[in-house]
Amino acid sequence: MEGIQGIPNQESIIRLRLISRLVFVKHQGKRHEVELDPTSTGETFKFQLYSLTGVEPERQKILVKGGQLKDETELSTLGVKPGQTFMMMGTPSSGSATLERPKEKMKFMEDMTEAEAARSEGATPAGLVNLGNTCYMNSTLQTLRCVPELQEELQKYSASSSSNGPDLSQFRIGGNSLDLTSALRDLYKQMSETQDGFPPMMFLNALRTAFPQFAQKSRTGNGYAYAQQDAEEAWSQIVSQLRQKLKIRDAAAKEAGPSSQQTADVSFIDKYLSGRLESVLECDEAAAREGGEEPIHSEDVFLKLDCHISKDTNHLRDGILAGLEEKIVKKSAVLDRDATYTKKSRIARLPKYLTVHFVRFFWKREAQKKAKIMRKVTFSHELDVVEFCTERLKKQLIPVRDKVREIRKDEEDVTRARKRQKVAHKQEEDRQRELKAEGPADEKKLVQDKQAENKDGDAEMADAIYKTDAEYDAERAASILAAKKELFSLIDPELAKDEGANKSGLYELRGLVTHQGASADSGHYTSYVKKQGSIDATTGKRKEEDGKWWWFNDEKVSEVGADKIETLSGGGESHSALILLYRAIDLPSAEEVKQ
Repeated sequence: MEGIQGIPNQESIIRLRLISRLVFVKHQGKRHEVELDPTSTGETFKFQLYSLTGVEPERQKILVKGGQLKDETELSTLGVKPGQTFMMMGTPSSGSATLERPKEKMKFMEDMTEAEAARSEGATPAGLVNLGNTCYMNSTLQTLRCVPELQEELQKYSASSSSNGPDLSQFRIGGNSLDLTSALRDLYKQMSETQDGFPPMMFLNALRTAFPQFAQKSRTGNGYAYAQQDAEEAWSQIVSQLRQKLKIRDAAAKEAGPSSQQTADVSFIDKYLSGRLESVLECDEAAAREGGEEPIHSEDVFLKLDCHISKDTNHLRDGILAGLEEKIVKKSAVLDRDATYTKKSRIARLPKYLTVHFVRFFWKREAQKKAKIMRKVTFSHELDVVEFCTERLKKQLIPVRDKVREIRKDEEDVTRARKRQKVAHKQEEDRQRELKAEGPADEKKLVQDKQAENKDGDAEMADAIYKTDAEYDAERAASILAAKKELFSLIDPELAKDEGANKSGLYELRGLVTHQGASADSGHYTSYVKKQGSIDATTGKRKEEDGKWWWFNDEKVSEVGADKIETLSGGGESHSALILLYRAIDLPSAEEVKQ
């Protein structure tokens, strides 16, 4: 009998106490007293234990007569006696059941400063205001900003020129210097302190001062507006300037000691964004070779790979291969006349960050402008570049690449097997429940079926092999650590010393610049940057990514799914990829394998 509005009255409380059983649960060396209500189910009992131990119900393994306690089991069927002891296994997912006071005082959004709100979890990154046909620059800056090492090193950068002129940062116009690298440092810092559209005026002035072509006026209209520019040209000029100015201490030089001070400083771009090509130039005519003309071997640094587009180019791979082989007409000393030569190049060093440029624009003489190649060229979220490398580098990369793929396949197999086992386990439980409900005869049939299965040598599919989520998580953690150790052991020692190099030949797409329109001198540029996982306050490591992307359309910033990236392959005047920025996939570090 209940009182007002469903609240139990005194009589119902006394009845509940009479039917309850005081039992004990042993868990991790502790003995908990629990009031067990025979009229409830196993799920209710597990939630009682959750409040005492902090172990989530789905991670609990409670041993009862006949196996494990199921959520749907009615406790009245267990025949529990007062004082009976149960055993429970399982650990909380957080690794600790102790509730602690937060180390930092909680702060609500309305109490945060603009900078604190911009750095909070889930904050929308700042867009960049279009200052008049500056979308080419905005999209380039947003894509480069997705390189965390660049932002970190920029904050350490200082130049004598950075102190020239008044400090204009208080007026929120993007910096205090006409030095391009200092202006970029100041711009990125101020962008990190707001979620609003930011006007990059000082950086734009620094760019036009360093490279006057970006200050050209439009040939159409009244002639006072600035002209649209090519984002690839802006990217190349900004990167070349950073290559000259942004120097960092090289880890290998640090280990060598103070005597190596002169060689300790290396270019940030050379370390993280540049690769090396080995090339062979040879005359196509047999007469030159028969006359004793030797092939010319050379090495070159590259800051980007070009994807050349022709009528036969369908995928990024096709265009890169075409870009690594070119025809050159020059004078042959043996033939004493001009001849056609073939220059074949292969990659001898892969940078951690690889830039790929779709060569979509060409000079159209009759129109006197850069026209656009509209052809659709697909690209993947993961890029395997091993086939573009020298034989020596291939031997260093292939063992690691193949092991990464093997580990991924094993993880997929384990996940599928876990799902199948859960389904089979649930079907078995449903079958047992139905047979018990239909009577003793069907229960007897169930026992006979079980005996027949065992007689045939089959393992029991229910309680005998079923593992809890906690057990699977523990096994998976041990398996991952073993795989990391094996993978780490396969990394070539020479490559391991090169912190800024790719050691597997595999890249993942992190950002891209797109163009909409029919020519480089018109249309509109935007950029897409993959969202990073937020930083875990406890471990300091980034959490798993959600697969979403930020779309930067000048000052407008929105979130899009990965399927949007699939639509940027071209095929018309709509947005098509112009620049791709790939990052080497993560590999285990020495610290990780020591755990």
